[in-house]
Amino acid sequence: MRENPQRQTFFALTDGTGCTDSCPMTILEDDFTDVLRKAVTGHNLTPAKTAALSGLDENTLLKFLQGTFCEKSARQLAPLLGLNIEAFARHPDYQPHPLTLPGITRLKLPFENEWVNAWLVCDENTLLLFDAGYLTPNLLLAIDAAHGRLPDQTFITHAHRDHIGALAYLLAMGIPVHAAGIPNTIPITPGYSVTHGRLTLRACDLSGHASPALGFHLDGLAQPLLVTGDALFAGSIGGCASPATYQHALHRLYQVLSPLPDTTVLLPGHGPATTLGEERAANPFL
Repeated sequence: MRENPQRQTFFALTDGTGCTDSCPMTILEDDFTDVLRKAVTGHNLTPAKTAALSGLDENTLLKFLQGTFCEKSARQLAPLLGLNIEAFARHPDYQPHPLTLPGITRLKLPFENEWVNAWLVCDENTLLLFDAGYLTPNLLLAIDAAHGRLPDQTFITHAHRDHIGALAYLLAMGIPVHAAGIPNTIPITPGYSVTHGRLTLRACDLSGHASPALGFHLDGLAQPLLVTGDALFAGSIGGCASPATYQHALHRLYQVLSPLPDTTVLLPGHGPATTLGEERAANPFL
Protein backbone atom coordinates (compact mmCIF):
# COMPACT_ATOMS: atom_id res chain seq x y z
CA MET A 1 0.00 0.00 0.00
CA ARG A 2 1.11 3.57 -0.56
CA GLU A 3 -0.21 7.04 0.11
CA ASN A 4 -1.56 8.99 -2.85
CA PRO A 5 1.04 11.62 -3.88
CA GLN A 6 -1.15 13.62 -6.23
CA ARG A 7 -3.19 15.50 -3.65
CA GLN A 8 -0.05 16.39 -1.70
CA THR A 9 1.51 18.31 -4.63
CA PHE A 10 -1.58 19.66 -6.35
CA PHE A 11 -1.23 23.32 -5.38
CA ALA A 12 2.48 23.54 -6.22
CA LEU A 13 1.56 24.70 -9.75
CA THR A 14 -0.38 27.79 -8.72
CA ASP A 15 0.83 30.95 -10.46
CA GLY A 16 -2.25 33.13 -10.04
CA THR A 17 -2.91 33.72 -13.72
CA GLY A 18 -2.74 30.33 -15.41
CA CYS A 19 -0.05 28.57 -17.40
CA THR A 20 0.40 26.43 -20.49
CA ASP A 21 1.66 22.86 -20.77
CA SER A 22 5.20 24.13 -20.29
CA CYS A 23 4.52 23.79 -16.53
CA PRO A 24 7.19 21.51 -15.02
CA MET A 25 4.72 19.13 -13.36
CA THR A 26 1.53 17.59 -14.72
CA ILE A 27 -1.27 16.71 -12.31
CA LEU A 28 -4.24 14.60 -13.28
CA GLU A 29 -7.62 16.09 -12.49
CA ASP A 30 -8.68 12.92 -10.62
CA ASP A 31 -6.68 10.55 -8.46
CA PHE A 32 -7.65 6.94 -7.76
CA THR A 33 -9.95 7.98 -4.89
CA ASP A 34 -11.96 10.17 -7.29
CA VAL A 35 -12.21 7.32 -9.79
CA LEU A 36 -13.49 4.96 -7.09
CA ARG A 37 -15.94 7.50 -5.68
CA LYS A 38 -17.40 8.28 -9.13
CA ALA A 39 -17.77 4.59 -9.97
CA VAL A 40 -19.38 3.74 -6.62
CA THR A 41 -21.86 6.63 -6.98
CA GLY A 42 -22.49 5.72 -10.61
CA HIS A 43 -23.52 2.21 -9.58
CA ASN A 44 -25.75 3.51 -6.78
CA LEU A 45 -23.67 1.81 -4.10
CA THR A 46 -22.57 2.82 -0.63
CA PRO A 47 -19.03 2.13 0.61
CA ALA A 48 -20.41 -0.55 2.92
CA LYS A 49 -22.29 -2.29 0.12
CA THR A 50 -19.29 -1.96 -2.22
CA ALA A 51 -17.07 -3.63 0.37
CA ALA A 52 -19.56 -6.43 0.94
CA LEU A 53 -20.12 -7.15 -2.77
CA SER A 54 -16.42 -7.03 -3.62
CA GLY A 55 -15.37 -9.16 -0.64
CA LEU A 56 -13.21 -6.39 0.83
CA ASP A 57 -13.06 -5.50 4.48
CA GLU A 58 -14.94 -2.21 4.93
CA ASN A 59 -12.01 -0.59 6.76
CA THR A 60 -9.73 -1.45 3.84
CA LEU A 61 -12.16 0.21 1.43
CA LEU A 62 -12.41 3.32 3.61
CA LYS A 63 -8.62 3.60 3.72
CA PHE A 64 -8.57 3.28 -0.07
CA LEU A 65 -11.13 6.10 -0.37
CA GLN A 66 -9.04 8.21 2.03
CA GLY A 67 -5.93 7.92 -0.14
CA THR A 68 -4.09 4.70 0.71
CA PHE A 69 -3.72 2.79 -2.54
CA CYS A 70 -3.67 -1.01 -2.62
CA GLU A 71 -3.25 -2.69 -6.00
CA LYS A 72 -4.82 -5.92 -4.76
CA SER A 73 -7.90 -4.00 -3.58
CA ALA A 74 -8.08 -2.12 -6.87
CA ARG A 75 -8.10 -5.38 -8.81
CA GLN A 76 -10.81 -6.74 -6.51
CA LEU A 77 -13.01 -3.64 -6.86
CA ALA A 78 -12.71 -3.07 -10.61
CA PRO A 79 -14.94 -5.93 -11.88
CA LEU A 80 -17.78 -4.99 -9.53
CA LEU A 81 -17.66 -1.38 -10.74
CA GLY A 82 -17.20 -2.10 -14.43
CA LEU A 83 -13.73 -0.52 -14.46
CA ASN A 84 -10.79 -1.55 -16.60
CA ILE A 85 -8.86 -3.77 -14.16
CA GLU A 86 -5.33 -3.07 -15.38
CA ALA A 87 -5.98 0.64 -15.78
CA PHE A 88 -7.35 0.97 -12.25
CA ALA A 89 -4.52 -1.11 -10.80
CA ARG A 90 -1.96 1.23 -12.42
CA HIS A 91 -3.84 4.49 -11.98
CA PRO A 92 -1.57 6.13 -9.35
CA ASP A 93 1.37 5.85 -11.75
CA TYR A 94 -0.46 7.09 -14.85
CA GLN A 95 0.70 10.23 -16.59
CA PRO A 96 -0.09 10.84 -20.27
CA HIS A 97 3.00 11.47 -22.36
CA PRO A 98 3.72 15.19 -22.86
CA LEU A 99 2.38 16.31 -26.21
CA THR A 100 3.94 18.70 -28.67
CA LEU A 101 0.90 20.39 -30.16
CA PRO A 102 1.78 23.09 -32.72
CA GLY A 103 -0.99 25.67 -32.86
CA ILE A 104 -2.68 24.45 -29.67
CA THR A 105 -2.37 26.30 -26.37
CA ARG A 106 -3.72 25.13 -23.04
CA LEU A 107 -4.92 28.04 -20.91
CA LYS A 108 -4.72 26.63 -17.39
CA LEU A 109 -6.86 29.04 -15.40
CA PRO A 110 -7.65 29.41 -11.67
CA PHE A 111 -11.06 28.20 -10.53
CA GLU A 112 -11.48 28.82 -6.81
CA ASN A 113 -8.91 26.40 -5.29
CA GLU A 114 -8.67 24.33 -8.46
CA TRP A 115 -7.97 24.74 -12.18
CA VAL A 116 -10.01 24.79 -15.36
CA ASN A 117 -8.90 24.65 -18.97
CA ALA A 118 -9.69 26.77 -21.96
CA TRP A 119 -8.02 25.89 -25.25
CA LEU A 120 -6.80 28.04 -28.14
CA VAL A 121 -6.41 26.49 -31.58
CA CYS A 122 -4.53 28.57 -34.14
CA ASP A 123 -4.04 27.78 -37.82
CA GLU A 124 -2.75 30.44 -40.20
CA ASN A 125 -5.02 33.46 -39.54
CA THR A 126 -7.70 31.50 -37.68
CA LEU A 127 -7.85 31.60 -33.86
CA LEU A 128 -10.53 29.56 -32.10
CA LEU A 129 -11.26 29.48 -28.37
CA PHE A 130 -12.88 26.52 -26.63
CA ASP A 131 -14.56 27.41 -23.31
CA ALA A 132 -14.30 30.71 -21.46
CA GLY A 133 -12.79 30.05 -18.05
CA TYR A 134 -14.05 31.20 -14.67
CA LEU A 135 -12.81 34.79 -14.23
CA THR A 136 -12.65 37.15 -17.19
CA PRO A 137 -9.31 38.84 -16.26
CA ASN A 138 -7.51 35.49 -16.00
CA LEU A 139 -8.75 34.37 -19.40
CA LEU A 140 -7.90 37.67 -21.11
CA LEU A 141 -4.42 37.75 -19.60
CA ALA A 142 -3.73 34.18 -20.76
CA ILE A 143 -5.06 34.82 -24.29
CA ASP A 144 -3.01 37.99 -24.58
CA ALA A 145 0.16 36.18 -23.46
CA ALA A 146 -0.45 33.38 -25.95
CA HIS A 147 -1.59 35.30 -29.04
CA GLY A 148 -1.97 39.00 -28.31
CA ARG A 149 -5.49 39.19 -29.69
CA LEU A 150 -8.99 37.96 -29.05
CA PRO A 151 -10.25 34.82 -30.82
CA ASP A 152 -12.26 34.88 -34.03
CA GLN A 153 -14.84 32.42 -32.69
CA THR A 154 -15.60 30.77 -29.35
CA PHE A 155 -17.16 27.35 -28.74
CA ILE A 156 -18.57 26.32 -25.35
CA THR A 157 -18.71 22.68 -24.26
CA HIS A 158 -21.25 23.15 -21.45
CA ALA A 159 -22.75 25.83 -19.23
CA HIS A 160 -21.09 25.13 -15.86
CA ARG A 161 -19.80 28.33 -14.29
CA ASP A 162 -16.11 27.46 -14.57
CA HIS A 163 -16.45 27.23 -18.36
CA ILE A 164 -18.47 30.38 -19.13
CA GLY A 165 -16.98 33.03 -16.86
CA ALA A 166 -15.89 35.38 -19.65
CA LEU A 167 -18.92 34.71 -21.83
CA ALA A 168 -20.55 38.12 -21.27
CA TYR A 169 -17.31 39.92 -22.13
CA LEU A 170 -16.77 37.93 -25.32
CA LEU A 171 -20.34 38.62 -26.43
CA ALA A 172 -19.96 42.32 -25.63
CA MET A 173 -16.85 42.42 -27.82
CA GLY A 174 -18.86 41.02 -30.72
CA ILE A 175 -17.11 37.66 -30.83
CA PRO A 176 -19.42 34.90 -32.10
CA VAL A 177 -19.98 32.37 -29.33
CA HIS A 178 -21.41 28.97 -30.28
CA ALA A 179 -23.09 26.88 -27.58
CA ALA A 180 -26.04 24.65 -26.73
CA GLY A 181 -28.75 25.99 -24.45
CA ILE A 182 -27.00 29.23 -23.41
CA PRO A 183 -28.92 32.49 -24.01
CA ASN A 184 -27.48 35.08 -26.42
CA THR A 185 -25.12 32.57 -28.07
CA ILE A 186 -25.33 31.03 -31.53
CA PRO A 187 -27.31 27.81 -30.90
CA ILE A 188 -25.70 24.59 -32.09
CA THR A 189 -26.58 20.93 -31.73
CA PRO A 190 -24.70 17.64 -32.28
CA GLY A 191 -23.87 17.28 -35.94
CA TYR A 192 -23.31 21.01 -36.44
CA SER A 193 -20.35 21.53 -38.75
CA VAL A 194 -18.43 24.64 -39.79
CA THR A 195 -15.19 25.36 -41.61
CA HIS A 196 -12.72 28.04 -40.52
CA GLY A 197 -9.85 28.38 -42.97
CA ARG A 198 -8.25 24.92 -43.19
CA LEU A 199 -10.02 23.72 -40.02
CA THR A 200 -13.28 21.80 -40.05
CA LEU A 201 -15.18 21.61 -36.77
CA ARG A 202 -18.02 19.23 -35.96
CA ALA A 203 -20.04 19.12 -32.73
CA CYS A 204 -20.96 15.85 -31.01
CA ASP A 205 -23.11 14.89 -28.02
CA LEU A 206 -21.06 14.33 -24.85
CA SER A 207 -23.83 14.83 -22.34
CA GLY A 208 -23.87 13.11 -18.96
CA HIS A 209 -21.73 15.22 -16.67
CA ALA A 210 -23.84 18.11 -17.97
CA SER A 211 -26.80 18.25 -20.30
CA PRO A 212 -26.63 19.57 -22.90
CA ALA A 213 -22.88 19.14 -23.39
CA LEU A 214 -20.92 19.15 -26.61
CA GLY A 215 -17.59 17.82 -27.76
CA PHE A 216 -15.86 19.29 -30.79
CA HIS A 217 -14.07 17.25 -33.44
CA LEU A 218 -11.45 19.29 -35.27
CA ASP A 219 -9.80 18.21 -38.51
CA GLY A 220 -7.15 19.99 -40.52
CA LEU A 221 -4.26 19.84 -38.07
CA ALA A 222 -1.43 17.30 -37.99
CA GLN A 223 -3.57 14.96 -35.84
CA PRO A 224 -7.34 14.63 -35.38
CA LEU A 225 -8.54 16.50 -32.32
CA LEU A 226 -11.48 16.19 -29.91
CA VAL A 227 -12.30 18.84 -27.32
CA THR A 228 -14.04 16.81 -24.61
CA GLY A 229 -14.99 19.42 -22.00
CA ASP A 230 -15.74 17.63 -18.73
CA ALA A 231 -16.96 14.43 -20.36
CA LEU A 232 -13.48 12.89 -20.28
CA PHE A 233 -10.25 13.71 -18.44
CA ALA A 234 -6.87 12.02 -18.61
CA GLY A 235 -7.47 8.94 -16.45
CA SER A 236 -11.08 9.71 -15.53
CA ILE A 237 -14.46 11.19 -16.49
CA GLY A 238 -16.53 14.08 -15.20
CA GLY A 239 -18.75 13.46 -12.20
CA CYS A 240 -22.39 12.57 -12.80
CA ALA A 241 -25.39 13.51 -10.67
CA SER A 242 -27.09 10.10 -10.72
CA PRO A 243 -26.59 6.49 -11.81
CA ALA A 244 -28.76 7.21 -14.87
CA THR A 245 -26.60 10.12 -16.01
CA TYR A 246 -23.45 8.08 -15.26
CA GLN A 247 -24.61 5.29 -17.57
CA HIS A 248 -25.65 7.86 -20.17
CA ALA A 249 -22.22 9.52 -19.98
CA LEU A 250 -20.43 6.20 -20.54
CA HIS A 251 -22.74 5.38 -23.45
CA ARG A 252 -22.11 8.75 -25.11
CA LEU A 253 -18.34 8.34 -24.70
CA TYR A 254 -18.52 4.88 -26.27
CA GLN A 255 -20.55 6.17 -29.21
CA VAL A 256 -18.29 9.16 -29.84
CA LEU A 257 -14.91 7.55 -29.22
CA SER A 258 -15.37 4.13 -30.85
CA PRO A 259 -14.84 5.27 -34.47
CA LEU A 260 -11.83 7.47 -33.68
CA PRO A 261 -8.18 6.45 -34.16
CA ASP A 262 -5.76 6.13 -31.24
CA THR A 263 -3.86 9.16 -32.54
CA THR A 264 -6.79 11.48 -31.72
CA VAL A 265 -5.65 14.22 -29.35
CA LEU A 266 -8.09 14.85 -26.49
CA LEU A 267 -8.37 18.31 -24.94
CA PRO A 268 -10.27 18.05 -21.62
CA GLY A 269 -11.92 20.68 -19.47
CA HIS A 270 -9.56 19.89 -16.58
CA GLY A 271 -6.12 18.30 -16.45
CA PRO A 272 -3.58 17.67 -19.20
CA ALA A 273 -4.11 16.87 -22.85
CA THR A 274 -3.90 13.21 -23.73
CA THR A 275 -4.48 10.86 -26.66
CA LEU A 276 -7.27 8.38 -27.20
CA GLY A 277 -4.76 5.53 -27.45
CA GLU A 278 -3.39 6.32 -24.00
CA GLU A 279 -6.87 6.61 -22.52
CA ARG A 280 -8.00 3.33 -24.02
CA ALA A 281 -5.11 1.69 -22.16
CA ALA A 282 -5.01 3.72 -18.95
CA ASN A 283 -8.44 5.23 -18.24
CA PRO A 284 -10.39 2.90 -15.90
CA PHE A 285 -13.74 4.10 -17.30
CA LEU A 286 -12.84 3.07 -20.85
